[in-house]
Amino acid sequence: MVDSVNNSTAGASATSSLTAASTDIGATQDRFLKLLVTQMKNQDPLNPMDNAQVTSQMAQLSTVTGIDKLNSTVQALSSSMMATQSLQAVSMIGHVALTDGDSMSLANGSAYGGVELTQPADKVTVQITDNKGVLVRTLHLGAQESGIVDFSWDGMTDGGATADDGTYTFSAVSDLSGKKSDVATLSYGLVNSVAQSSSGVTVNIGNQGEVGLNTIRKIL
Repeated sequence: MVDSVNNSTAGASATSSLTAASTDIGATQDRFLKLLVTQMKNQDPLNPMDNAQVTSQMAQLSTVTGIDKLNSTVQALSSSMMATQSLQAVSMIGHVALTDGDSMSLANGSAYGGVELTQPADKVTVQITDNKGVLVRTLHLGAQESGIVDFSWDGMTDGGATADDGTYTFSAVSDLSGKKSDVATLSYGLVNSVAQSSSGVTVNIGNQGEVGLNTIRKIL
């Protein structure tokens, strides 16, 4: 029911934008025609306006009107699309999202992250560091196919101790036939809120703060 109401509101907003734009275009045409008629009424009888001049001015008005209509239509479509994106984003609130990032939260001996491979790898290595930049754990994920690879950390350090709960940073490297390369890292976080601004729709996710919709890889 809420989605239906919101969709109706978005449609009404887009329709209102188009109506307002049509009114502005009509007013521009009226002003032009009034000026043209006034010009013709006050023209020099011995040197009247050439038909080509009138035709040229009418063509210019037609061109300007067409551009105005196109701009108005694009603006209305953009507003409608942003409203639709907002509705879709609202449904993410309370869900866990996987997005671009290099942080992970350790709580009760569990932390989760991901990497995105553009090609298969013979082995993938993840290094986890604390807030001081000290390496606490190295994870060996073995051979992996291209795409998103999830992993978990049990909170144990390389020295066999239990790491404190908190936020950690991680990086990843892939190895294919002896050639190593950095890997894009992905973070899990809870979607807290959605915001809409002139730059688009953003989502507030856990420790990552505001992120764009285009950075979200998966919703759980």
